[in-house]
Amino acid sequence: MENLTNDEEQQEIGPVENAWAIKTPKFTAEDNPHGLLEESKFATLFPKYREQYLKECWPLVQKVLKEHHLIADLDLIEGSLTVKTTRKTWDPYIIIKARDFMKLLSRSVPFEQAVRVLDDEIGSDIIKINSFVRKKETFLKRRQRLIGPNGVTLKSIELLTECYVLVQGNTVSAVGPYKGLVQVRRICEDTMKNIHPMYNIKSLMIKRELMKDSRLKNESWDRFLPKFKSKNVPRKQPKNKIKKKPYTPFPPPQSESKIDRELATGEYFLKDEQKKAKRLYGKDEKQMQVKKAREEERKKDFVPPEEKAATAPKHAEGLPINIDQFKAKMKKVSKQNKSFNKKQ
Repeated sequence: MENLTNDEEQQEIGPVENAWAIKTPKFTAEDNPHGLLEESKFATLFPKYREQYLKECWPLVQKVLKEHHLIADLDLIEGSLTVKTTRKTWDPYIIIKARDFMKLLSRSVPFEQAVRVLDDEIGSDIIKINSFVRKKETFLKRRQRLIGPNGVTLKSIELLTECYVLVQGNTVSAVGPYKGLVQVRRICEDTMKNIHPMYNIKSLMIKRELMKDSRLKNESWDRFLPKFKSKNVPRKQPKNKIKKKPYTPFPPPQSESKIDRELATGEYFLKDEQKKAKRLYGKDEKQMQVKKAREEERKKDFVPPEEKAATAPKHAEGLPINIDQFKAKMKKVSKQNKSFNKKQ
């Protein structure tokens, strides 16, 4: 009868609409009274600059792991963090959680945030972002875009996803609920693919508001969410474009050596004295050419400019002259002169 009722309950449950809403049942020591059969161990390396912080918080780390019956070792010589189970450990998955805890500590995540991973409903994710971009310049720009001015973008991502996010080097470390980790990964990957994080932040904000409205529960939200359109922005062209030469299957001709040039001119067979005399003669020739060029440059100031040829008057070009008009013009000029003289 008990089996039938269990089958009926499973049939009634069916497909789950919202898996995130289901609460995971708590695993206690009573569920596994015999403990673990084998001892497991995980080790992770940490950088030198992290050593001082780990020394300070190591007693707290040991205290937290002791509650779960785990042993932690800090090896400063080798630079490694080790965590392993004991005979008293009853939770089989706690060693995986402790491994993630050690990884986060080695990746500059503070102890207060990293210790949250040991809870059942909290997880961690380390996202590699350097593989999305080839050029280092574009990688640095997009990583900075993820952080935002004065860390505003990163803070808004943390508030919306309820996760702690740390951007450092080539990776992004995130600690928080599993639903939030999925959203953080999507935002990071889209940012490195040249989609601004503001689009994802806006969509998360809109979804949060839409969830409050019971009327839109069973409707599609696509009309409310922002859509990203890729734009073909013209890129900066290089100043000096390298023109490709036409392809030839034959190799370029070998450059002539000094000995070959001397053989061609016959200089190779000259004696040392003759070579020296020829060298001096060539030097004198060059000096004479330079001297002549300098003298010509100096004489330029004393060379008179070319005078333009005097232009002949218009009537000299063979045009006919009207004598009557000329006489009338002369009379008019003489009258003007007489009137001017009288006034004086």
